[in-house]
Amino acid sequence: MRRLLASRRGLVTACVLLAVLLLGSVIVAIGLGTAVITPRETARHLWAALSGGHIRADEITTYQIIWQIRAPRVVLAALVGAGLSAAGVAIQALVRNALADPFVLGVSSGASVGAVAVTVTGGLAALGVYAVSAGAFAGALVASVLVYGVSARGGAVAPLRLVLTGVAMALGFQAVMSLIVYFAPDSEATGLVLYWTMGGFGAASWGALPVVAVTVLAGVVLLHRSSRAMDVMALGDETAVSLGVAPDRHRRALLVLVSLVTGVMVAVSGAISFVGLVIPHLVRMVTGAAHARVLAVAPLIGAIFMVWVDLVSRTLVAPRELPIGVITALVGVPVFVTLMRRRAYLFGGR
Repeated sequence: MRRLLASRRGLVTACVLLAVLLLGSVIVAIGLGTAVITPRETARHLWAALSGGHIRADEITTYQIIWQIRAPRVVLAALVGAGLSAAGVAIQALVRNALADPFVLGVSSGASVGAVAVTVTGGLAALGVYAVSAGAFAGALVASVLVYGVSARGGAVAPLRLVLTGVAMALGFQAVMSLIVYFAPDSEATGLVLYWTMGGFGAASWGALPVVAVTVLAGVVLLHRSSRAMDVMALGDETAVSLGVAPDRHRRALLVLVSLVTGVMVAVSGAISFVGLVIPHLVRMVTGAAHARVLAVAPLIGAIFMVWVDLVSRTLVAPRELPIGVITALVGVPVFVTLMRRRAYLFGGR
């Protein structure tokens, strides 16, 4: 499989097949729920919504279930899965540590604090529907700046120091969220904190999707364009400098980009764990360590995974919903432990 994906033609073929599988997963997931709708009917209603086709009067309820309730949620799940996977690849390259993801560096925790603070206090009201996204991005950026500033020494940043600082900052931001709950004027803050710490797509709407879609797609493209720099950085800072790559400058740029992508995703879905950690591992086992190949495949795998996780979340104990983060952890922990128990498993290889 790795030999097949090593060729450009094989990689393109794999991406096309994954894109078809993602489309099929989206259609099936939209049709499943309390009211089961066949994939054929789901596809017909989706096409009618996209093309302005005719819907009979007796189909209005089914149309609303598909287009207004389930479709934005499933599409959001796919976008968040793709974004988290790409962000995980970038973070692991940034710190040269396969155990890193946006959670480990405190980026997700900072974004959660920003989103909760804006929601509880009503701050940034002038931004309207984008207030929470702006707060989440600001929190993620503050977290990144703090982590980078504290871990920097002599103008350089050691990857191990960056990871350790990120873990400490993540715990600190969780404490800040607890303080927000404690001093909040009403009991709604508790529910907000639970939502942003465990994740969910229940608040998905078409109005929120454009910002998320543009941010995630642009982030994936920009990360893919930086894939050569990530390959060189994985060899170590001294080697990167000798090959004409400035590792610290690229780390700063990657931190800002990952902060933006993570902040926007946390604003609409809360903090979801293990996706950005496990998916890159699994993809590297198939594609190898080259970041161009990993970043081509990982977002598609992450999107497919998150679509099915969301389906399980809203159908397993219906009419109640399981938090997304609970399911990703239940899946991610045993997978990750299994990977780590592989004696010859290394970052980017076997």
